[in-house]
Amino acid sequence: MADQTLIRSINPATEAVLATFEPTPPAGVERALDQAVTAGRGWRRSTFTDRATLMRQAAAYLRRERAHLGALATAEMGKPVAEAEAEVDKCAWACEYYADNAEGFLADQPRSSSARESYVQFIPLGTVLAVMPWNFPFWQVFRFAAPALMAGNTGILKHASNVPQCALAIAEVFSRCGFPPGVFQTLLIAGAAASRLIEDPRIAAVTITGSEQAGSQVAAGAGRAIKKSVLELGGSDPFIVLADADLPAAVATGLRARFQNTGQSCIAAKRFIVEAPVFREFQERFVEGTRALRVGDPMDRTTQVGPLARDDLRDTLDRQVRRSVEQGAEVLAGGHRRAGRGYFYQPTVVANVRAEMPVAGEEVFGPVAALIQARDADEAVALANQSDYGLGAALWTSDLPRARRLARELESGQVFVNGLVASDPRLPFGGVKRSGYGRELSDYGIREFVNIQTVWIGPAQA
Repeated sequence: MADQTLIRSINPATEAVLATFEPTPPAGVERALDQAVTAGRGWRRSTFTDRATLMRQAAAYLRRERAHLGALATAEMGKPVAEAEAEVDKCAWACEYYADNAEGFLADQPRSSSARESYVQFIPLGTVLAVMPWNFPFWQVFRFAAPALMAGNTGILKHASNVPQCALAIAEVFSRCGFPPGVFQTLLIAGAAASRLIEDPRIAAVTITGSEQAGSQVAAGAGRAIKKSVLELGGSDPFIVLADADLPAAVATGLRARFQNTGQSCIAAKRFIVEAPVFREFQERFVEGTRALRVGDPMDRTTQVGPLARDDLRDTLDRQVRRSVEQGAEVLAGGHRRAGRGYFYQPTVVANVRAEMPVAGEEVFGPVAALIQARDADEAVALANQSDYGLGAALWTSDLPRARRLARELESGQVFVNGLVASDPRLPFGGVKRSGYGRELSDYGIREFVNIQTVWIGPAQA
């Protein structure tokens, strides 16, 4: 009988076991926590210049190793290799962005008051625990780590258990690039062990990217411990196409928005809400494009859709489609597993969708698109908001004044007009409603894990 405590790396395209790891023992966790605190005392006093030098070295290392790291992500979670390499490049960009901008983002801010002098300064909190997902195994980590470390915090990573090699490779990046021991560490532990870590006084704050259920548990633990938390959780992002949109561009972008990373993205377009006059043409073009997608070996650079990361995820996706069909939805393309080895699911389009169906009301984490017809723009926005989630939204129209007005009506952390919803180091990223709270990236993200400290110097002035 297999040892259930081992952490296994499994190739989702072949189902082969790539590697097995013993979980970090309790004594190892204790050492890591102590080392993070010890390292933090010196790291928080280091200069921005010194931190930036190391962060730029990390960016250079990532670019040098993009082929190796990209192949590792592809092997562990099935991402098409060209997308995996692009993910590594994006991590390098984030490192450089914060190396260039952290000092300015965290510069003291003079304020007028009754004091002779008063200002706001930004002080690192300490050690931040990051609970990260498998779907972007490098990017999700670096978009937390680059700003948190540049702010003077230390980091401990609890990564998803199905990407242990990526988790260890990330720690190696920081080690090889000269970051002091203990500034960034990876622990191979289960979710229950991570929950206990939140209560440890050596952990100052916690950030999670993951499911609504996992986020709720982390938020509850952080709340009990009275610690800062940032949650980036699920999404059921609407992709709204109005009658005056550039339809070919909307379809082409919509296909990318739904099927990149095999549909396994919180900000993937999931509900395609199309205004009635162009609904049928959009549907025909979108179904045709879906059927033309190349499904196969994710190491083949012509592959556009790879396997799902785990077989249980494929089972969940299949149940969501079948339950929706039982409630009246119609499958126009795909709708089934692909025969043979690997956790493949055919790219799928489902029409006649209502808000209460699983493919619309739940987060659909895989290559399944739901098509919904709206009478007009106002109904399209109402349908978009008819969701428990509010992470991203796309809006396609040639009427930009109307787009600006409608964007204010959309209950979403970000709205992209005539474009692909994506994270960008320069822009704040996060959600509302059950998609979480707090922000990552930009100047907003780096200020999440600092003490925003007011300094008042007297005597008071008249």
